Amino acid sequence: MKVVIIGAGPAGIVAAEALRAKDPAVELEMITQEPYPPYSPPAMADHFLNGRDEPLFWRGRDVTERLGIRYHTSTRVSAIDDASREVVLAGDGRLSYDQLLIASGSRLHAPVEGAELEGVHDFKSLAAAEEIIGRVRRGEAKTAVIVGAGFIGMEIALLLADLGVRVTIIGRRGWVMPRMLDPETAEIAGRAMTARGVQLRLGVEALGFVEADGRAAGVRMVDGELVTADLYIAATGVKPNVAFLAGSGVAHEWGIAVDDHLRTTVSGIWAAGDVVEAPDRATGQAYVHAIFPNAVDQARVAAANMLGGDVAYAGAESMNSLKHLGLPIMAVGAMEGADELRWREGEVLRKVFLTDGRVTGFRFTGEVSGGGVLRSFLLRGEDVRRFGRRLVMPGFGMSEIVLPAVGV
Repeated sequence: MKVVIIGAGPAGIVAAEALRAKDPAVELEMITQEPYPPYSPPAMADHFLNGRDEPLFWRGRDVTERLGIRYHTSTRVSAIDDASREVVLAGDGRLSYDQLLIASGSRLHAPVEGAELEGVHDFKSLAAAEEIIGRVRRGEAKTAVIVGAGFIGMEIALLLADLGVRVTIIGRRGWVMPRMLDPETAEIAGRAMTARGVQLRLGVEALGFVEADGRAAGVRMVDGELVTADLYIAATGVKPNVAFLAGSGVAHEWGIAVDDHLRTTVSGIWAAGDVVEAPDRATGQAYVHAIFPNAVDQARVAAANMLGGDVAYAGAESMNSLKHLGLPIMAVGAMEGADELRWREGEVLRKVFLTDGRVTGFRFTGEVSGGGVLRSFLLRGEDVRRFGRRLVMPGFGMSEIVLPAVGV
């Protein structure tokens, strides 16, 4: 059997490992637009700070050789011909397949005028990140403006600040990381960012990047102000790489629709990672959960089923943390519930959201002990009313034995 994998990110490479482990004879081909060996995007910031290759190339630079993968670098997929079971490559090349895994990841989504100008950077790929860091290390960029105050924007800002760049973040919402944090939790995170030397301009809107001599030359604000810097970065969000699916039978809107075995609407085509619209384990709502653990879990499920297995996918998690802030933050699940437990002392804030006695999500800042226990409660759908306010107290789960409820 021949399997073609579109994408060399965590989902693609974990699927290849699982396929090879289960079937040493399977023929594997992998396609990536980048010129590098498979790498871990979450490790890029650490890589540029400490120079270590191991976490970035987490499976080894030679992983494709060790797995016997025919690896197509710097190659773009232009279409899927599902009738003939072929992947169409830019330049008219074609790869036939028996089974196809779409693990093409995501790209910058920048609904901001001028985002396509030369000189507007993003941090969505190793190539793009190397261009930014190269300018900083050559002394070409002492200041930076980042449009977007979400998780990616904050991570880039902290990396650049640690490299000595004066950074300004422009955010349309009145608080940082609005999809990840509630306003009260975000206020604490924002103060930590300011303490790190990052200037936050929140609750203001950028009209777009302006051009001079064919390059980005500033960010025009709604009030007419022009904000300038040496380096301009768009961090307004991401969008699944699904443009090549136009004309195919694979159902997709924002991301790819899949069933509970990660099959798409076309026989023999599967999907995993940042392209998948999967149901959330806390809310049941289907959407793209673009985080590493989900990609890895989906890859293993898809690989097992491509080889004839019958493995159901339990659903995706919403979970994240900002590693370089200097203040621990843990955000898991939804930011709402019928009930809310809250504990705060100074910059330590702990919130747990509950519905019908079950954890729907939590946000911890400054003290994250017990997060793993609460996450397990959420995933099991366990009734936690027996714990009362202890759920939100610092140290929960560390100084007591937490046993499942009777009958769970």
